[in-house]
Amino acid sequence: MNYRMIVYIMGQISKVVGLAMLLPVLTGFIYGEEHILASFGIPILMLLIPGFAVTLKKPQDNSVYSMEGFISVAASWIVVSAVGALPFVISGDIPNYVDALFETVSGFTTTGSSILSNVEELSKSSLFWRSFTHWLGGMGILMFVIAIMSSNDSRTMHMMRAECPGPKVGRLVSKSGSSARILYGIYISMTAIEIILLLFGGMSFYDALIHAFSSAGTGGFSIYSDSVGHYGSLYIEMVIAVFIILFGINFNLYYYMLIRKFSAVFRNEELRTYLGIILGATLIITMNIRSLYGSFFEALRYSFFMTASTITSTGFATADTNMWPVFSQTLLLMLMFVGSCAGSTGGGMKVSRIMIMVKAGIKELKYIINPRAVASVKMDGKPIEKDVVRGATSYLIIYALLMFCSVLLITLDSFTIEESASAVITTMNNIGYGVGRFGPAGSFGELSSFSKIVLSFDMLLGRLEIYPIILLFAVKRR
Repeated sequence: MNYRMIVYIMGQISKVVGLAMLLPVLTGFIYGEEHILASFGIPILMLLIPGFAVTLKKPQDNSVYSMEGFISVAASWIVVSAVGALPFVISGDIPNYVDALFETVSGFTTTGSSILSNVEELSKSSLFWRSFTHWLGGMGILMFVIAIMSSNDSRTMHMMRAECPGPKVGRLVSKSGSSARILYGIYISMTAIEIILLLFGGMSFYDALIHAFSSAGTGGFSIYSDSVGHYGSLYIEMVIAVFIILFGINFNLYYYMLIRKFSAVFRNEELRTYLGIILGATLIITMNIRSLYGSFFEALRYSFFMTASTITSTGFATADTNMWPVFSQTLLLMLMFVGSCAGSTGGGMKVSRIMIMVKAGIKELKYIINPRAVASVKMDGKPIEKDVVRGATSYLIIYALLMFCSVLLITLDSFTIEESASAVITTMNNIGYGVGRFGPAGSFGELSSFSKIVLSFDMLLGRLEIYPIILLFAVKRR
């Protein structure tokens, strides 16, 4: 195990997050907040001083393999979350550290679950930092480091595997660093376009920044307790809904569009399935909730937004789904499991992983009927490697075991089994809201500190797709 290289990578990430904290500091100065230097100054120094100290000299042995990649990513996310929670505590916006940690982990993992019942009480700088963590965590903090640092590509691929969601990770171009820069260029451009469109809808620049950060990271933090519904604007709702769907698409496809490889986009099965699920779920829910609204169009408006927000794991809300029929609530719960596309900023199991498991099941059925039949699991007309199929199945098994254990632990708070299960499902899939008291109109503030720590752990498991966190605690110390 190359511990020196792990520390070096963590130092690079600490520097990036420490420098990123200067933006909420600037926000605080603009709005004349007196606590800003103490609130963010201390955490910034805690990140920058060790970060620069351990990266002054690059280790001679700079080899990074799968284990080093997974551990450096998992450890870095835990450290930046722990330090990133301090501005909330120091400013007094969230005095309890466990609450602040829950909120920060929810931000970095783009979950969007919150312990706050009155978001408006937070300072402007805290609200900015809260949503900016979504943007940082959406594409991945380490991906940003890879984009700006010069590294051997044989090493960076192992690190990209640890942070990029999906059953398989690959390069866009021959160099991983160049791939990361391309992805971040697309990410920044899409964020900027959404900001401009929201400004046209009458949002202030501050509001547009906050909601664009949350949309890009498919996180869902808003500056109002009633989320996007606060604006009551069809235009704003549709802009955000369209963009969270776009951010839920594999970013590799945007690169193919830039280089005019449109055929690769059109024949992508995962994209077609993803858009088909959104269309089908929207129409079904619209018909189911039609009687609750004045017109079909109004029902379609709320159904489309909540479907997009759920399947992309964003967590924005324009309606209280607890008031919807059980059928619609159950369908949304199923969308939480499915999630968005691999290689996107969205959460969930990922559409491609679900497709692989379904196709593998069909293949087994064919084999049972005809043991001599030769069949393979295919995506986009190409056979999928057996390792990828096995990995998808193993992921589901481990995912289910961890989810059941978490539900059992959360029931110690004496909530109903439905509420306990929804709290775990929404955090492990990085959705943001569940059912009952954890629905769009509720919060996670009633949970005990123990349950908040369990769910924070679940959020990290979901965002990093289990293996990095498990390996961090399972690795043998030598």
